[in-house]
Amino acid sequence: METPETVTFRPRRARRACWIAAVVVVVAFSLLAIGLTGPTDGGGVFEPADQVAMVVLGLLGAALILLFTRPVIRADAKGVHVRNVVGGYDLPWQVVRAVRFERGASWASLELEDDDEVSVMAIQAVDKGEAVEAVRTLRAMLATARGEN
Repeated sequence: METPETVTFRPRRARRACWIAAVVVVVAFSLLAIGLTGPTDGGGVFEPADQVAMVVLGLLGAALILLFTRPVIRADAKGVHVRNVVGGYDLPWQVVRAVRFERGASWASLELEDDDEVSVMAIQAVDKGEAVEAVRTLRAMLATARGEN
């Protein structure tokens, strides 16, 4: 299998779902803010600051949801860069033992020479064929880096 010089993979379905959920949260909180007017049954009064606070809460919620769009993996002849929801790794191919995607796993992983494992949230099982192709490409790049081709 011929491998390209640099490859980049991102989850497709999860990114789409996150963007849709983020928009829904912002719209829902904005509509709720519009509905917050006048006195309440408990004697309190909703002020414009309360409405602004609801919109800001919606934006914060959307930002948290969009954190799940961060995962990406970039690989080239030198190594692999993995960015997950929180944190990331820059690994030369020499420290990678295998690219794994176990049956039933939600995402792929890199098995390292020191018996550690790095999750690769950018390659997710829900992406089916694209995920399989990404793993095959990374395995071919690892084999090339090790001189096994």
